[in-house]
Parts: sequence; C-alpha cells; structure tokens
Amino acid sequence: MVSDLHRPSSAAPAGRLVALDRMRGFVVGLVVLHHAVLAYCTFGHIDRVHYALSTAPIVDPQRWIGFDLVVLLDDGFFMPLLFGLSGLFVRDGLARKGVGPYLRARLLRLGLAFCVAELTLVPLAYYPSFLQAGGKFLQAGDAPGFPAFWHATVTAGPWPSGPPWFIGVLLLFDAAAALWFVLAPHEWSATPAEDPRPGRDFVRLVAVTILVFLPLLLAVGPRPWFAVGPLAVQGSRIGLYAAYFAAGVGLGRGGGPAIAGFGRALARRCGLWVALAVAAGTVFVAATRLGAAVPRPAQAALALDGIAQAVFCAAACFALPALFLRLAEGRHPAWDSLAANGFAVYLLHYPVVTWTQYGLLGWKAGAVAKGLSTFVVALGASWAGAALLRRSPLVGRVL
Repeated sequence: MVSDLHRPSSAAPAGRLVALDRMRGFVVGLVVLHHAVLAYCTFGHIDRVHYALSTAPIVDPQRWIGFDLVVLLDDGFFMPLLFGLSGLFVRDGLARKGVGPYLRARLLRLGLAFCVAELTLVPLAYYPSFLQAGGKFLQAGDAPGFPAFWHATVTAGPWPSGPPWFIGVLLLFDAAAALWFVLAPHEWSATPAEDPRPGRDFVRLVAVTILVFLPLLLAVGPRPWFAVGPLAVQGSRIGLYAAYFAAGVGLGRGGGPAIAGFGRALARRCGLWVALAVAAGTVFVAATRLGAAVPRPAQAALALDGIAQAVFCAAACFALPALFLRLAEGRHPAWDSLAANGFAVYLLHYPVVTWTQYGLLGWKAGAVAKGLSTFVVALGASWAGAALLRRSPLVGRVL
C-alpha cells in the first residue's frame, strides 16, 4: 500500500532507513498511479452481470495503450517489493516485544485497519462500479442506493477485497513468522554481518521465485483470485509473495548491520542494477505481448512470461532500493511526509480513485488527461486526509 513496514530498528543506520522510507513513499505513489490509470487501459471491459469481475471498478471508453505498459510494469514488481520490505524488521519486532505483544501490535495495526477498510472504504470504492455496470448486483426488492448496496455486499456478496487484500495477507505472513519464531528460536538469533553479495542473492531469489511462482501460474493462470469473504489473494502469486516476504525476513535476521551492508553493496552498483531492470523489463513486456498473440492453449508462452516476470521482479526490487540508497540524501520534506503518511494513503486512495474516474466518464479530454487528473486528485486528497487523520492520537496509533 503502502507496504506496511514494521517499525524500524533503532540499531539500523538512520540514513539507510530514510532512503528506504522514501522509497516506500514512492512505491505508494506507484500504487495510486496504477489504480488511477487502470480505467483507461485498452484491455478494459465491464461485466454487466457481475460488476466485481470487470477489469477495473471503472472502465472508461477512452483508452491509451501507454497505460497498458504502466500497469504491466507496476504489476510486475511492486507488490513483491512491498512484501519484502515488510519482512525486513520482523525479527527485530519479535526479538524486542516477544511473540504475544508482537502479534497484538500487528492485529491492532493490520487487523483493525483491514476490518475497518473492508467495511467502509471498499464498499464505498466499488459502489460507482456497481452503478456503471447497471445495478445488476442487488436482489429484487432492494432499494437502490448505497445502504442497500453495502448491506448486500457484506451479507450476500460479492465482497471485493480491493487494495486492503495486501494488509490481510501480510497479517497472515506475520503470524506464520511468529509461529516459526516459537518453533525454531535458534534460527532467529542475530548473526554477524557477512560480506554482502547482491549478485549471488539475486540469482538465488530468481531461482526460488521461479520454483514457487511458475507451477501455480501454469496450474491456475494469471487471473484467478482465491478469496474467503473479503480476504483475497491472486492465486498464482501466493508463493511469489511468500518468497519475497521470507527474503526480507532472512535479510533482517542479520540485524541492522546486515541490512545496511547489503544496501551499501547495492548502491555501489546502482547503474548496473538499473540497467538490468530496464533490460529485464523490456524482455518481460515482449514475453507478455508474445503470450497474448499465441492462440490457446499456450502453456509454453505462459511459462516464458512467468520466467520473464520473475527475473524482472527481482531486478526491479534490487534496482529501486539501489537508486534510492544512492540518491535519497539531504532534506526532502515532501518525500518524508509521503513516507510517514504512506500506510494511510494506501488505505484511503481507492474510493477517491473510483469516484473521480466515475465523475470523469463524460469528460472528453482524452485518456491521458483523465488518468493523470485522477492520479493527482487521488494522491493529493488521500495524502491530505491521511495527514489530518494521523493528528488524532487514537487514529495515529493505527495509521
């Protein structure tokens, strides 16, 4: 959504944490941009029977193929990166607090935020989608309007998860990490920082993610989601997300020195990692286009696409931290504000996105103007709302 990063370790160098916090704010901005332009992609379609099966909550008749590229590349790496960032400080939290207090803190921050968002923000975000689809969702006899829509959503469904799916899945990963901490505490002891080798770790990450991602991708395809009520996750990516979370936990087990040392090693080869990410992204786009052009069944093309995505995802997840660690120096109040408010921005932005897109349906300015306008409005409004809400001591404990 932010990625809900765990509270930083006081032992970790402040400069490194500032750079990662600013990167987190940047990724939050990418999330908002992703949702803002999704309505204007060329592949969009509305499902008039089941509005939740539309390609996006709002699908605008004006499209631009450039937004297809933005969505494809964003979707190729930013959620695994957020899970990886969230895993970095798991060990620190468990070691400082203990399992019980740690889980209670995660339930307060993640569990409460997930429940409140699913009961309020998500139905509000999807109501314009229901309206655009023609109101086919409500049962006969229900009065038209948001109260009836909300009641039907939380009782009969469908109940789309929306962006808070990440928070629910992250809470499950945190619980699994706490269980691991209890069953194998010796594996969580801090180890001396070793000479970091990002190149070796990149190869390992690619190999592991191909092993856990490709079988599910071939078995279920790229689109289906697995859901229990409002808790949902993209079926083919369960292993991918778990692998990145585990990679973050593994790096964090070395403590602040290991994280800082790895960051310095990344930053020294910043140009190389950025070039690799650009090259891998180009191959990923080409593989995706090739897969779309091959008639079904196309398991070989899907496998090629999955391998290309795994490589691009790892390259991007190394390149972006390297770039921020190299460049994010000095005072940047706007970046720091976005980082501080990122979790709340992630929660708040989606209703602003969908209602803005719905309101712009009749505007003839073109897809690019609509997409950028939605992005500016959504980021600005959710950022301002986040800053205002976090002034409350009670709300600030969660956000």
